[in-house]
Amino acid sequence: MPIYKINREYYANLCPHQREEMLEQFDVDKDGNIVIPYEHKGYTCNDLHTEALNGVKAVSMFSGAGGLDIGTQLAGVPVLTSLDIFEDSVKTIRQNNFFKNTMHECGDITKIDGAHYSEVLKRENPDKLIVVGGPPCQPFSKAGYWVTNEKRNSSEDPRNMIKPYFKIISEIKPNGFVLENVESILHPSNHEAVETIYENMDKLGYKCSTLKINAAEYGIPQKRKRVFFLASKKNINANIEKTHGNEKECAENPKLKPYERVIDWIGKFDDPIYFGDEKLTPEGKWKQELTSVPFGKNYIALTEKAGYPNPVFVAGKRYWLSLLKLHPFLPSWTVIASPGHWEGPFHWKSRRLSIRELAAIQTFPDDYQFYGSVYSQHKQIGNAVPPLLGKMVVEELCKWI
Repeated sequence: MPIYKINREYYANLCPHQREEMLEQFDVDKDGNIVIPYEHKGYTCNDLHTEALNGVKAVSMFSGAGGLDIGTQLAGVPVLTSLDIFEDSVKTIRQNNFFKNTMHECGDITKIDGAHYSEVLKRENPDKLIVVGGPPCQPFSKAGYWVTNEKRNSSEDPRNMIKPYFKIISEIKPNGFVLENVESILHPSNHEAVETIYENMDKLGYKCSTLKINAAEYGIPQKRKRVFFLASKKNINANIEKTHGNEKECAENPKLKPYERVIDWIGKFDDPIYFGDEKLTPEGKWKQELTSVPFGKNYIALTEKAGYPNPVFVAGKRYWLSLLKLHPFLPSWTVIASPGHWEGPFHWKSRRLSIRELAAIQTFPDDYQFYGSVYSQHKQIGNAVPPLLGKMVVEELCKWI
């Protein structure tokens, strides 16, 4: 088993009581360096041997970097065609051999209809068809909570692509489909959008199960809360049983495994050979303060509330993501598409996470390649469905179609 080492310089700036408390969680060598045995949990595209389900095939929309598409194919459902409006995302999928049999299109879903898919569906003639996709989530994100209901109407937001999604579904008539979105789509301020989803399903003759999922509870090394609407022409009562939990939950339920440790997914990639030309060292106002935050903590560690001498911040006055740092033994917090300059999660070595590390946290294959600038790649990864979570969701849907 490989050994990962964290040199003492990476915790030297912690205040004494926080340093002592943190070091109690680790083994430390004679030189004061933290040593951690770890097991790399990643996989490669070459490892992916999928067993096809009898006659089930998929059409993907809002495909992004292909997270849900990878999961769909891992579930044994070939993806016939993918669609996204962003050219970099389409080029990402095209350059990965895992999708060599998929037709990839760069286009606007509002400008196509079901007839667009008639040729490929006639040629492939699937026994059963599903559609998978996650319409853009900006209209339903938590950022919208700061806007009053008088000014905010997510159901009419031009970025709301749910209606075009249902238009295609009504025309190609799949046996079932997945609609993925952020957890906050279920916030009361978004009730019109959710009612639109249920009304469209009912109108088109679909039954629905709504699953609220925290990815960490299903073996993903990331606390990422999402909602999956699973629809079928048949009666459906979908449920994906949790597989992982915290220490207390595992003690109460022996079937549960402990949450994945993020170090087992990204420890291998803490090497400059994986960084390319990425600039991972943050510069600017809070650079020194970041080095003073213990592993697994955020800016609150530097407040009076946390007993920090000469407090820098006031608890509750900044975003939770501010100076948020990973802990090697815990899942990552949510990887977001466009974090602010001092928003995490940051690596425990007080640097930004590399593209390879971000992809591993999302459970993309280790050799999956992304196209575009560092900003574009980060955005693609942050917007994606974790492939291994997508696999579980599609497997569950296929039980009911």
